[in-house]
Amino acid sequence: METTKPTTGSAPKVSDDKKGRKRDPKMPPIEQLRGRQLGRILMKMGKIRRSHITTALEIQKQQRTPIGTILVEQGAITEEDLNLALAAQVGMEAVELGKYDVSKEVLSMIPNQMAHTYRVIPFEHDAQKNELGVAIGSPDNFLAVDDLRTLLGMTIRPALSTPDDIARALDRYYPEQEQQSIASLIEEVSSDEDLAKFQGRGESIDLDDLRMLADANPVKKLLNLVLLQAIKDKASDVHFEPFEDEFKMRYRIDGVLYEMVPPPRYIAMAITSRIKVMANLDIAERRLPQDGRIELTVAGNPVDLRVSVLPVMHGESVVLRVLDRSNVQLKLERLGFREDEMAIFRQLINKPNGIIVNTGPTGSGKTTTLYAALSELNTPDSKLLTAEDPVEYDIDGLIQVQVKPEIGLTFARALRSFLRQDPDIILVGEIRDLETAQIAVQASLTGHLVFTTLHTNDAPSAIARMLDLGLEAFLITATLEAIVAQRLVRRICTNCKTEFKPNEEQLFELDLRPEDVGDKIFFYGKGCDFCNNTGYRGRMGIYEIMVTDDVMRELIMRHASTGVLRQEAIKRGMRTLRESGLNAIYDGLTTIEEVVRETIIAE
Repeated sequence: METTKPTTGSAPKVSDDKKGRKRDPKMPPIEQLRGRQLGRILMKMGKIRRSHITTALEIQKQQRTPIGTILVEQGAITEEDLNLALAAQVGMEAVELGKYDVSKEVLSMIPNQMAHTYRVIPFEHDAQKNELGVAIGSPDNFLAVDDLRTLLGMTIRPALSTPDDIARALDRYYPEQEQQSIASLIEEVSSDEDLAKFQGRGESIDLDDLRMLADANPVKKLLNLVLLQAIKDKASDVHFEPFEDEFKMRYRIDGVLYEMVPPPRYIAMAITSRIKVMANLDIAERRLPQDGRIELTVAGNPVDLRVSVLPVMHGESVVLRVLDRSNVQLKLERLGFREDEMAIFRQLINKPNGIIVNTGPTGSGKTTTLYAALSELNTPDSKLLTAEDPVEYDIDGLIQVQVKPEIGLTFARALRSFLRQDPDIILVGEIRDLETAQIAVQASLTGHLVFTTLHTNDAPSAIARMLDLGLEAFLITATLEAIVAQRLVRRICTNCKTEFKPNEEQLFELDLRPEDVGDKIFFYGKGCDFCNNTGYRGRMGIYEIMVTDDVMRELIMRHASTGVLRQEAIKRGMRTLRESGLNAIYDGLTTIEEVVRETIIAE
């Protein structure tokens, strides 16, 4: 019986084991070295003597530096020797990429952008085993190996090369100027004959064909590039939407949706199935919604993709929420608070007990603000518990609970259990019903600081919402410390920021007259490559903080209207969302259009 030989292109110029893998003639088989101590491996390789180890161990007691680094610094071994030994320790082979002439077929397994993102080079493919040999520059780069396994749907066999070898091979095989665009990949998908067979098939595709579609190389390459591009452009969501005659792909960047070049309609099911495979969802189920998760590490940063699949009229709509932990701003200083607002907010979150409500529509940054507050309070002498739906970011030091109403784990039930867990600070993702509100009040009355969210338009409206839930006014006044309303506005791109003078019509949108603004300077972004010609780069928060002092409590007890509460709060120093937006405009941070879009004039 014939076996399929690994595809390697032409034979390597020089090789110790007939495959171009780097082998030291004195080095024992890797099987004999796996799992052994580093010093022992280097001795077996004939690189050092016992005296070298003794000296290095003495130095290590004083410096607490890895023994391999010490041996390199002492000149006993080279960086190359160390990498070889570290690879052997984890049972990995080493390759010398300069002695390979990798075929185009093997190189096509990993697209240009992916090779540069993960700093890897494919050098060998075994079609029979569905196994790809990939050179990596560090023996501890297993996160890249795991991601490639998820993205490519193959068994990945890592081999060690030096970082310099990897860099040279990237220049040779994957020139950056030749990086494929999404448009060129869509052309490649459109011209693929195997995929074209599914044109006009609609939903009548059996399970075997679905699996074949999900594993098609052009589909994998296109989806991987779309995902990597989304992460690179700091998109918060990626949408795949099937319509009767087209299949749309859109990114949401800084709160605004941008449409990409649409792929052919007939590959909608292929892309959806590929996403389901990556998220470990059921590709055969097309009638019910499904939720899953894809975990990646891009350029050393952990990225979670939260997957939502929804059956719609012409197939399945898929939305991927991109949770890039390196991109989220979990420091209060980076959120957009002005100096006086920061002082008030810090004072509030350092209270020993009480309830602090964060309010605003979906996507206004409430969760990020509360996470930033918790990050500041996250010290060894405090116990912090959170109940969330869903848990967006996994943060060290926080005990986080994912609410699951379908099995009875509601906010109320989680919160009731929290009180028996000896917490200092509690975060309740959202108060949705009277029971949750009552337990939050109880937690506050028994000496806990409680953070939570509501969906209202501004801070004063939150009082009416809490009363509507059935919460007694005296309980609100006894526990509520403050309500923080917020919105997100896009920041002007600093690279193309340009001064301009607004006309009367633009000022009228802000309810201002020319004499109101005097000699204040306004800015906008002209658009440049840095901001994808949008004029904006990143977002910031604008805030409205209503502190409940004795006068406000008296009004709440008398069930004063939202309008009366708002007027009194403004009289007592509350800056409205519109006023915060105006300050951000005057500071040259955002534009008139953004503030008008996100805020309303206080009555």
